[in-house]
Amino acid sequence: MFDISTNSTNSPTNIIFTGVAGTGKTYQLLQIAKHYTDYLPVVDKDALIQQLVYNLSWREVVCLILLDLQADQQDLVKVPEILAHEFFISKAAHNERDKNLSNTAWSVLQTHSPIESSTVAYSKRTGQAYFDKDESGAWYLLPASYELLTELSEQLAEFRQARHDNPSITDKSLPSQRFSKQRFNMVSFHQAYGYEEFVEGIRPVINTTGQGSQNGQMRYDIQDGAFLQLCQRATRDPEQRYAMLIDEINRANVSRVFGELLSLIEPDKRRGQAQAMQVNLAYSGRPFSVPANVDIYATMNTQDHSLAPLDMALRRRFRFIDCPPQPEILAIINVFEGTESAQTGSDTTIDLVKLLTGLNNRIIQSLGLDAQLGHAFLFSVQSLAQLQTALIEQIIPQLAQAAGGNVQLLQYLFKDEQQPFNVQFIQDVQGGLHNSQNHNQNQQQIFNGQNAFLGQAMSSGGYVINPNLMTKTAEFAQPAIYQRLY
Repeated sequence: MFDISTNSTNSPTNIIFTGVAGTGKTYQLLQIAKHYTDYLPVVDKDALIQQLVYNLSWREVVCLILLDLQADQQDLVKVPEILAHEFFISKAAHNERDKNLSNTAWSVLQTHSPIESSTVAYSKRTGQAYFDKDESGAWYLLPASYELLTELSEQLAEFRQARHDNPSITDKSLPSQRFSKQRFNMVSFHQAYGYEEFVEGIRPVINTTGQGSQNGQMRYDIQDGAFLQLCQRATRDPEQRYAMLIDEINRANVSRVFGELLSLIEPDKRRGQAQAMQVNLAYSGRPFSVPANVDIYATMNTQDHSLAPLDMALRRRFRFIDCPPQPEILAIINVFEGTESAQTGSDTTIDLVKLLTGLNNRIIQSLGLDAQLGHAFLFSVQSLAQLQTALIEQIIPQLAQAAGGNVQLLQYLFKDEQQPFNVQFIQDVQGGLHNSQNHNQNQQQIFNGQNAFLGQAMSSGGYVINPNLMTKTAEFAQPAIYQRLY
């Protein structure tokens, strides 16, 4: 398995973990996430705000407040709301001010309003306008001021990220002595996932800046997706590495999700590299390149054979690391404890290592490598009851689908061919039951004993799971029948 601690290079890393279902690919991503998480001393909430506003002017503080409220979908703000905001309160405390604060806010807003404003009558304006107010007396940031507030916006984004990642800084009652800073984003691809969620797209927001009937109306804005947000954080923090973690990368149309970024993610095309590339993003038209301190890790299930074109598209851009089944990490179950084992004189254990190895050897011979079972199917199994449940609810349905309903093939996988009908894991409804003297009784027992899903799915192929396995009785309560699978 991949050990990220050995990957000490500062060059961009693109890796896809491949393998069949249940081989720990997603677990790999979760382990990698820990290496992109910083655990830092808890910072008091008030101290964090003080650090943010310490060197800011009153005008910058008011701008910061409007940007913060705007991020929470509140674009129109009245003066009492500004006075009650934690940034304003912190700035006043730092300056040891407790009087005439309303006058300070009004002075800042009016001084930095446009001369042509129809709602602000003030003679001491400065040359640069940042604010204006509507007929209701609510203030808002002028669109033209956003470019002047880039640095403030970045500082606010870092503050909000720290507060989001670390709830302990907002709740002094929490006992934790550390908080975490996550330097990664994790997403799971699916058929409907697209460029709009990953890079940028047009999304609906409620209009709170309009006047009259326009206020409260829906509008559409260009918003950043998960990967673009991560790249922006990485750009502001070039000394640290960041990671994009993608589960099930093969479940989406990768070309549609990445768009023009499919070339930019190549390690030698990153910003600052020898072959660096830059493109204009599809919706906003902004120039963009992928930072060199962003790594990409993904998982891919090799059992989906429709993904050959995707594999070729990503092969040059990613290293592929195979995640095979690891039966050696599974447990040995002791079915009977104490005297009963001595009395029977037989092996009362079930070695899950041998069981999975035996199953996979027969699966490889008949269905190929990509049909193998991963160790996760049995990883949490510690008792006979858990093994029976795993067989009934996961393993047999998985292999039934892989075998396409071929009862002879299924019986080969479970070594049922030469076994008496009553001890077969998979019973041939059309063959074995017709030869049974108790045909009607057994058929009723089989179909009544299985739930609707398994009954429909398996009986349509002419076979069922042995009802004694379903009820966990008779021979299926003994270890010998499972030892047969070795």
